[in-house]
Amino acid sequence: MTLLDKDGVRLTVDDTVATVTLTNPAKRNAQSPAVWRALAEAGKLVPGTVRVVVLRAEGKSFSAGLDRQAFTPEGFDGEPSFRDLARGSDSELDATIAEYQQAFTWWRRNDIVSVAAVQGHAIGAGFQLALACDLRICADDAQFAMRETSLGLVPDLTGTHPLVGLVGYARALEICATGRFVHAEEAERTGLANLVVPAAELDGAVQDLAAALLAAPRDAVIETKALLRGAVDRTYEEQRAAERAAQARRLRDLVGLAD
Repeated sequence: MTLLDKDGVRLTVDDTVATVTLTNPAKRNAQSPAVWRALAEAGKLVPGTVRVVVLRAEGKSFSAGLDRQAFTPEGFDGEPSFRDLARGSDSELDATIAEYQQAFTWWRRNDIVSVAAVQGHAIGAGFQLALACDLRICADDAQFAMRETSLGLVPDLTGTHPLVGLVGYARALEICATGRFVHAEEAERTGLANLVVPAAELDGAVQDLAAALLAAPRDAVIETKALLRGAVDRTYEEQRAAERAAQARRLRDLVGLAD
């Protein structure tokens, strides 16, 4: 069932699995504010019955990043140009970037597990979109790069937090400051990718992972995801307490004593 198909983004749902597809291979799935609004809308349309969301892209590239038209004086039709944004007040600029970020924030909701299937280039905003997901399966031709600093900008689409969490501060700084390519083998070795497979096997590997994620009871996965996401911000003792509370909820639910 197709719930959304606009501005280079398609959302389909098959029972408990939703698939969000970037559908502009002619532009290597380059991103724009219209794409970001469509991605944010897709997040709102995902039914509550969905447990796994797969993010994939048509064509040879996952996403080549921000559409170069953004760097022209006129920018995109009907959208503020970079010059317009820079001339706005601090609050206006902050609000605009916050709106763009909404496309990248919903993928880590506790009620779903999101999986990015990455082939070819994932550059800049494309890299950050892959980082927005919980898990990443990559084709062996995948290449990640954070090119924002080479353009005089910073990664501002929520990618810095997960990048540091996955590879550590020093490597994250080196990747962002140099803008170099991280190839599939290094991505798997450093934790950026959960799995690397031949390109022809990418769809099958994603399907296998989705099936494995669906095998466990939903509430147990939700509680486990919440525990792991919160662990970074808790002390050891706080995490122990969170584990006890979560397990108490699961035990009561399993024996029918939930509040």
